[in-house]
Formats: sequence, structure tokens, C-alpha cells
Amino acid sequence: MTLETAGFWVVAVVLLASSLAVVLTPNLFHAVLYLAAALVATGVVFLLLDSPFLFAVQLLLYAVGVMAIVVFAIMLTERLVGERITQTSRHLVNGGVVAAGVFIGIAGFLIRVPRSLPRAPLVGDATPALGRALVGPFALTLELLGVLLVVALLGALYFARADE
Repeated sequence: MTLETAGFWVVAVVLLASSLAVVLTPNLFHAVLYLAAALVATGVVFLLLDSPFLFAVQLLLYAVGVMAIVVFAIMLTERLVGERITQTSRHLVNGGVVAAGVFIGIAGFLIRVPRSLPRAPLVGDATPALGRALVGPFALTLELLGVLLVVALLGALYFARADE
């Protein structure tokens, strides 16, 4: 077993545990912290796949940006409501059945994939090509992502404002 494989399995266990904690913890603030851990673990998967730019984007955009907005929205909403917000996992059995179905589908796909595929060597840094793609054909997608973050911030401000 290589160091890369061992690192992947460690990150996979952390990602799975934090993802389960997101949906199973009753405290909404703790669920957001577990979600941040899951997003950081997803970024580490990008790093293991030799994509440092995607790792940085994952950390900056999701793990820091979106999580900060969600934490502020929870804190301001709890202050306005005056009580702790708890989440309950209704339909836990239905969610478990759907999750098991997705797991079986993914596992079935992975079983059929040959295990000894040679990994193509990296020719160079892929960041310039990714940058050209983002300002080329995917520029609209990147701008819509920025609009999504602004709308999320405005929504948090709307729900946090005091009623007059």
C-alpha cells in the first residue's frame, strides 16, 4: 500500500464520518461545523489528485466563504428567535434506504472498474488551462456562482433583520 492510498483512506474515513455527523447531530451549529470538516476533507481529496488549485478553491469558496455565511445566519436567527434552533432527522429510515441505494450503485460501478489502471503522468501545471476555461466557456458558470454567494448573503441579512 502506497502512502497516497493510505492518505486517501484516512481522508475517506474523515469525510464519511463528518458527513454522517452532519445529518445525525441535533445541534444545527455543530452540523455546520461538521459540514465544514467534510468540505475540507473534499478539498484534501483534490489535493491527493494533484489539483492544488481546486484544493484552494474548495477551501476558500466553500469551507470558508459559504460556512461563514451559514454560521452568521444561524447566530443571527437564534438571536432574533430567542431560542436554540435544533434540527430533527425526520424520515431517517427513508433517507437510509436512499443512501444505501446510492452506495450500492456507486459500489457496483467501482467493482466493474479495472483496478490496475496506469495513472497518466502530469505534463505540467494545469492551473493556466483551468484559468483559460474559467474565463472562456465557463465564465458564465463562474459568474453565476458569484451571484449565488451574493444571494445567500442577502438572504441571511433578510432573515436576520429586526422586524419593524
